Amino acid sequence: GMRIVERPEDLKMNFERATSEALSAFGDGAVFIERYIKNPRHIEIQIIGDGTGNVVHLFDRDCSVQRRYQKVVEIAPAADLPEATRNAMFDDAKRLTSKAKYK
Repeated sequence: GMRIVERPEDLKMNFERATSEALSAFGDGAVFIERYIKNPRHIEIQIIGDGTGNVVHLFDRDCSVQRRYQKVVEIAPAADLPEATRNAMFDDAKRLTSKAKYK
């Protein structure tokens, strides 16, 4: 299961519990450690590409409303997103998917 570890002294115990649960549930004790971001927003940019590097974005959506780490609702466009941030996200999404020849 997922755990938030806020104090260094709690890391070892939580790591051992998570690896034990993973081994029991999946037959593999491998786990991923990620930085925890409190109150994040899950903003997605939809992209269409032709596989040759030509891509267009279909704008953004906020998928932050989740239950058990699954999206419940998508709100488009994402509210209260600064225009400079929105445009930077569009540009980054197009640049990445263009180079990957997304289709």
